[in-house]
Amino acid sequence: MMAGEALRRTTIWEPSVYFTLGNESFHFAGHDISIRESMDTYGALIWPGAIALCQFLENNQQQMCLMDKAVLEIGAGTGLLSIVASLLGAWVTATDLPDILPNLTFNLTRNTRGRCRYSPQAVALTWGRDLERDFPHHSYRYDYVLAADVVYHHGCLEELLETMRHFCRPGSRTTLLWANKVRFQADLSFSERFQSCFSATLLLELPQQGVRIYKATASRE
Repeated sequence: MMAGEALRRTTIWEPSVYFTLGNESFHFAGHDISIRESMDTYGALIWPGAIALCQFLENNQQQMCLMDKAVLEIGAGTGLLSIVASLLGAWVTATDLPDILPNLTFNLTRNTRGRCRYSPQAVALTWGRDLERDFPHHSYRYDYVLAADVVYHHGCLEELLETMRHFCRPGSRTTLLWANKVRFQADLSFSERFQSCFSATLLLELPQQGVRIYKATASRE
């Protein structure tokens, strides 16, 4: 669902109020997945980049094997992508803003309990803030960092890039997978910055959905 469509369904934007939209159903990795959305924030909606990256991971398990890998998702939102990564065998840490965590935790638990090798964890993370304090790079190392449709809040793009660079730094073996639906000129500008900061490859482009999926590793300093 697009942000504009969500906004048109309510006349008052009140982040402190929980508006239930019901459940969205998916089938990935051999399991039915039920996601509870809400209208209290962007992070409580399912975005097309997340669905595209879920499909990509499921269809390319040999190329991007997540079995027994440490995976971090930034901007996890409803948790769909983290759920699919967990079902594919990864040890997942799903992160988002503190007010997103209750719904995120609910979705993670209802869809992974008894199904996964590792139970996913939901952890608060604010882009660009206290990264080395809360996620010191010598202790928190990930095989994959996932990000889907995180380039919508254009006031936080520098913080987003800083966060990506913190977890995917030179000398690490971390692979960053970023899926994004192009909506505004700012998306293209961020893509240019992203590709200048990382060794990036366009893995997949879906013209009908307007979604691009990038694979990136840290550039050498």
